[in-house]
Amino acid sequence: MNWEELAKDLTLQTDSKIVLLVIDGLGGLPVQGKTELETAETNNLDRLALRGTCGLTDPVLMGVTPGSGPAHLGLFGYDPLRHQLGRGILEALGSDVEVKEGDLVARGNFATLRNGLITDRRAGRIPTGECERLCGLLNAAFASRTDPEITLTAGKEHRFVVRFRTAGLADALTDADPQKDGKPPIPTAPLAPEAAKAAAVVNAFLNDVIRILKAETVANAVLLRGFSVQPSIPGLPDLYKLRPAGIANYPMYKGLAKLLGMTTYKVGTETADLFAALEAHYAEHDFFYIHYKKTDAAGEDGAFSAKVRAIEEIDSFIPRIEALKPDVLVVTADHSTPALMHGHSWHPNPFLLVSPTALPDGTGVFTERECGGGLLGRFPSVNAMPLMLAHAGKLKKYGA
Repeated sequence: MNWEELAKDLTLQTDSKIVLLVIDGLGGLPVQGKTELETAETNNLDRLALRGTCGLTDPVLMGVTPGSGPAHLGLFGYDPLRHQLGRGILEALGSDVEVKEGDLVARGNFATLRNGLITDRRAGRIPTGECERLCGLLNAAFASRTDPEITLTAGKEHRFVVRFRTAGLADALTDADPQKDGKPPIPTAPLAPEAAKAAAVVNAFLNDVIRILKAETVANAVLLRGFSVQPSIPGLPDLYKLRPAGIANYPMYKGLAKLLGMTTYKVGTETADLFAALEAHYAEHDFFYIHYKKTDAAGEDGAFSAKVRAIEEIDSFIPRIEALKPDVLVVTADHSTPALMHGHSWHPNPFLLVSPTALPDGTGVFTERECGGGLLGRFPSVNAMPLMLAHAGKLKKYGA
């Protein structure tokens, strides 16, 4: 019996409340001797660390660098090696794209193509308004096509979702993304015979986009990854008898919350909007997932100082969570994004749990190295959910 099967038998529905704050990409590596988290002034998080119990989590396995999808699944108690989620479906659901059975969706970036090379995978992080203009231009160009039907939905900055609608599409495809600047664009390739049609459809689309956008100087190509059809996965209400809410202002994370059966709300772009939504809907739910993106964005840009500032910003909002007096408060990350590496990494995540039933371990400050000496030690992320449920009094005794 695995945890998901066990959870259905052990979980209890109670009035106790859990708040899970995910500081995306929080973990880092030292620059001049200190990580971003060690450099930041985090008086509120440090105070919580002194009250709670701490540790480090591995999202998948030691040494394995996770994408955002598997990293989050682990936090919610799903085995990320068993459940494979294409990022496209998360972005699509988070952007309110209608996804029917058989539709193929993918997450896209506008990119800069010069002399046959991708010189900027994010097209300079073009403004969201410019992304909307380009998606409108492409939608108009593809409007006369009905097989396949192709629709783009603009996201934030350079990001968008593309949906392909025709019969016989499978999602066993490689990413059409070189992953690094200075390389030529690459086509997608089928990973199974049944995905050959989908690969042909996608590659024709990629070539058409370059032709349609040839007059553009900055955003004149697209990269696609996370191909996905609609998956089947049990939701948090079914597994844990929770009334969960997902509070995020980036589409992918709203999409993940929707896929896992959480109620989502329209949230503004500012950090304060996340906590306004938490406060407004606190009486309606017993589990709250709050996602904070700025730390990850700064890490991917290699912007050490910007990541420090982002950590300090989220630290300033901790008292607003405390004022609600949740029975369990967890602060952690989905994965690490060291500015030194300009991307996700395999390094473990600092983890902090505060509850009346949590034994304080004397961790004086909330940092990677200090959390490594906490009572929880180093553990797989899939154990985070049982810990939250247990401290909230939502798990029965196992066995006689």
